[in-house]
Amino acid sequence: MSRQDLRKRLLPRLEILYGPRAGECLDKIMARIDATRVDALPDERAANGLAANGPIWDQRDVVLITYGDQVRFDGPEGKKGGPRSPRSPRSPLLALERFLAEAGLKGLINTIHLLPCFPWSSDDGFSVIDYRQIDPSLGDWADVDRLGRDYRLMFDLVLNHISRRSRWFEEYLAGREPYRRFFIEVDPASDTATDLAADLAAVVRPRSLPLLAEVATASGPRHVWTTFSDDQIDLNYAEPDVLVEMVDVLLLYLRHGARIVRLDAIAYLWKQLGTPCIHLPQTHQVVKLLRDVAEELSPGSIILTETNVPHKENVSYFGDSDEAQMVYQFSLAPLLLEALLAGDGRLLMDWLKAIPPTPPATTVLNFTASHDGIGVRPLEGLMPPDRFKNLIDAVRVRGGQVSTKRGPDGSDSPYELNISYFSALAAPDELDELRGREIQIARFLASQAVMLSLVGIPAVYFHSLVATCNNMKGVAETARPRSINRQKFGLGQLRAILAHEEAPARVLSSYRRLLSIRIAQPAFHPDATQAAIDLGRRELVTFLRETSPHSFEQQKILVIANLAPGPQTIDLPSETGYPSGADLLAEDPGKGLKHLTLKPYQIAWLQVYK
Repeated sequence: MSRQDLRKRLLPRLEILYGPRAGECLDKIMARIDATRVDALPDERAANGLAANGPIWDQRDVVLITYGDQVRFDGPEGKKGGPRSPRSPRSPLLALERFLAEAGLKGLINTIHLLPCFPWSSDDGFSVIDYRQIDPSLGDWADVDRLGRDYRLMFDLVLNHISRRSRWFEEYLAGREPYRRFFIEVDPASDTATDLAADLAAVVRPRSLPLLAEVATASGPRHVWTTFSDDQIDLNYAEPDVLVEMVDVLLLYLRHGARIVRLDAIAYLWKQLGTPCIHLPQTHQVVKLLRDVAEELSPGSIILTETNVPHKENVSYFGDSDEAQMVYQFSLAPLLLEALLAGDGRLLMDWLKAIPPTPPATTVLNFTASHDGIGVRPLEGLMPPDRFKNLIDAVRVRGGQVSTKRGPDGSDSPYELNISYFSALAAPDELDELRGREIQIARFLASQAVMLSLVGIPAVYFHSLVATCNNMKGVAETARPRSINRQKFGLGQLRAILAHEEAPARVLSSYRRLLSIRIAQPAFHPDATQAAIDLGRRELVTFLRETSPHSFEQQKILVIANLAPGPQTIDLPSETGYPSGADLLAEDPGKGLKHLTLKPYQIAWLQVYK
């Protein structure tokens, strides 16, 4: 696309956002783009070993979700805040890289999602102080670039809000231009306070915290918009210079090899009193504009939107195949958890049968666990109240907590489940501790195998690799429920855990095997089709993955998962319509099967030939 063509592409979006100020904003954005072009950003498609002008993903794509300091070298240098030079060979990023190599995961995982690795003041990185600097306790951009030599990278663009300790906010407090327009002021004592209260109550909230925070400015006290916390001050995208700055930050991330850019909390970006302030048309225009810029500057890069909302709202961010190329599959984690705990896959199957294919050149990111809790808003309309209550109760029995959001009427309701996914699948009612642990491991591995089988790209949270249990100590130290699933490790500590603790070692070994088999199967390409096959048995989840007729490699894989505590036998020809199929997950796959017996919580990947 020529420079002039890009201008023509961006201008209509900016006119929707800024009216007569659109031209001025476009000139500033193009100046930032022109400065970046000199660096000749890579074609991410080629860097990932894919054909030019072809799909930007394939079955080899597996994303690891991890903090930059998830693994640290043991000793004084390894501790956060400990002495280290910017180019120290003992940076946490090197410790992470070393662990992945030692654990046999290099070559099985090709993309690393580095959770916010910038200076921060709260929320474990999501209250960013400086978007353009790497947190000195992790290293610097050279350390990130080194990691990027062996892995594709995914960065968070935390664009809804910024830390109150940031320079931008400090300049706002001092009343300096242009920063005094970078934040949203609301006067709760205005002459229209009654109407304002109603407007604020109508705002969709992801937290049970006040929407406004009082701050002391050079001009006196002011109230600023804070969607998530009073340390995370929302940015004012009605001011064009805010968007210009964020485009510049996007360019920086692309320059450092970002294959995927995750737009954090994007749904809440644009604020307009009198609306719910979620999914506004202006927000969608911003996503489209960021996609235009990324696609032009780094072909093959991917825009991923993080919108923890019901499915229909979530997939609206595909636009007309001109917005995000990828969205999270948020409904999967709670549906799969509930199915395994209940031994009943009917709700999961109903969902699989109902979800339509994504638009052309788009896909979803599948995951069961992440740095956040398990969102339950995506269950709206998918789970009856009695089963939802049972799920909430099951999480609490297993040591988890339930975070809430505030509704327009002031009431609080569940928003996310805070628990490690491994702990969530425990069997606390089992009197035999050894048998209970076997059930837990089997359930957990079944959850991961199902996730890895589904259409889309799989994302694996670091703790899922090593079967981390609830971090109750972390919750006690921080008083934050999300700390239950954010434990950090020393490299030596991890080695000892894997050497002496059975569950982490077995899960890691099994995960390696699952990944090594998965990435070799063309039927698990994100663009391969998926069709739910209802066998009429509540204990089973069954679906078919099949490559396109136009694919170079033809393959069909029938996925059958037993969610029950007892064995299940399936007559393949009469029940599934597929008379033979070698189980790729069996120790001896064989040449074909007529009858398949699955142990409790076992999953089969049957390569079928009909």
